[in-house]
Amino acid sequence: MTDRLTIRRPDDWHVHLRDGAMLEAVAQHSARQFARAIIMPNLTPPVTSIEAATAYRQRIMAALGEGATFTPLMTCYLTDGTDPAELERGHAEGVFTACKLYPAHATTNSAHGVTDIRALTGVLETMQRIGMPLLIHGEVTDKSIDIFDREAVFVERVLTPLVRDYPGLKIVLEHITTAEAAAFVAEADHPIAATITPQHLLINRNALFDGGLRPHAYCLPVLKREKHRLAVRQAAVSGSPRFFLGTDSAPHVVGAKESGCGCAGIFNAPFALEAYVRVFDEEGALDTFEGFASEHGARFYGLPLNEGTVTLVRDDVEVPASIGTGETAVVPFLAGTNAGWRFEG
Repeated sequence: MTDRLTIRRPDDWHVHLRDGAMLEAVAQHSARQFARAIIMPNLTPPVTSIEAATAYRQRIMAALGEGATFTPLMTCYLTDGTDPAELERGHAEGVFTACKLYPAHATTNSAHGVTDIRALTGVLETMQRIGMPLLIHGEVTDKSIDIFDREAVFVERVLTPLVRDYPGLKIVLEHITTAEAAAFVAEADHPIAATITPQHLLINRNALFDGGLRPHAYCLPVLKREKHRLAVRQAAVSGSPRFFLGTDSAPHVVGAKESGCGCAGIFNAPFALEAYVRVFDEEGALDTFEGFASEHGARFYGLPLNEGTVTLVRDDVEVPASIGTGETAVVPFLAGTNAGWRFEG
């Protein structure tokens, strides 16, 4: 049994750092474990311009303080009216690493998202030409589709024709939750990859109703049946370079979660690596963990691997019931349980 694991310093290829007081409270947790992170742009208002992305990056670094070694990789929030020239200029200037496609009304702060992917023809042609990755929240929003089927339907209706029409477009299908999505990514003859969250590896939809309604287990895409969790889990530990770490850590204050219309999002940043390594340990796949956490994502994005290492040690570590106080009090993923591993840094 391996009780101590040292890997190349990892990256988080999908994280929500929020803004204002919440940014000040949570950014340190991501910077503590990860060297770089793809920063989600669904602020209010969303990050849709070079100017907005530059200002947001400055706020992130200010929140971390002098001497921070964390690199935020900024993304542009796509709308029906996004200007391809702005994207190309932002990418060339090193401001935009990628673009984020939210189907309108699919998740938190997505009201300004894309109503019809056909509106993005010029954008997608430009992104394909310049090698700029498209990051996708892969769900349809048709209210006639069962919420548990929205990812699988997206793969069939939207993603399949997208990869056919743009064969050179780099795509990341984010926070996959279904066997259908895992199989599509693994088998596609296309430059496509997927991020996987710790919650979709560790819990299924029963966690939403464990002894009552559990708002802190509510995220989007919503947790799925056990067969889907197992399929996504096998994809993560497979060693395939198409699958890599993306926490989708998404903090909401306790009052916003425990309300009549609780917000979607799970805050997993404080114990992210501990949660992931627990999965790989349970699957007898610690040998593939470094690739998943530290190599596959960087190679897909065409970025250098990080220098330095981090170490995780098998240990009894209780995850606190909450982190922060007042307007930044958040319940972390796995609250009140034993993480099973300790991050040493």
